[in-house]
Amino acid sequence: MQRSEVEIFSDGACSGNPGPGGWGAILRWKGREKELSGGEKLTTNNRMELTAVIEALSALKFPCKVILTTDSRYVVDSVTKGWVYSWEKNGWKKGNKEPALNVDLWERLLPLLKAHEVQFKWIKGHAGHLENERCDALAVKMRDYYGAV
Repeated sequence: MQRSEVEIFSDGACSGNPGPGGWGAILRWKGREKELSGGEKLTTNNRMELTAVIEALSALKFPCKVILTTDSRYVVDSVTKGWVYSWEKNGWKKGNKEPALNVDLWERLLPLLKAHEVQFKWIKGHAGHLENERCDALAVKMRDYYGAV
């Protein structure tokens, strides 16, 4: 069975690290788009980057072929270089025996990566990429909201 192709764009934002944060994502399928966003009062930028990816993949109703574009080296490198799989295999310890960060989110992301065929594409942030700028605006709006409440 051929999987539907979906494009996902995602970004996270945080004021302070930790501090209030937001995330934004755009899903594009067959010419239609859906925007998603959310945030937290006290979080980190990497947590928001991961959450954007998790929430976008979780929104898919069936297994898809996904091209996921993000400016997060943390997310892209952790998956494509296999770091997260090593951390998991080693009881969530990094190569230097320090605990891996954001284990709760990685444990949510890994099953989604198994359910979908995901190709990660890294792009430079704040460099005029249309969808990245839109995701950043969604993330910043939520960051500011959570920073004010």
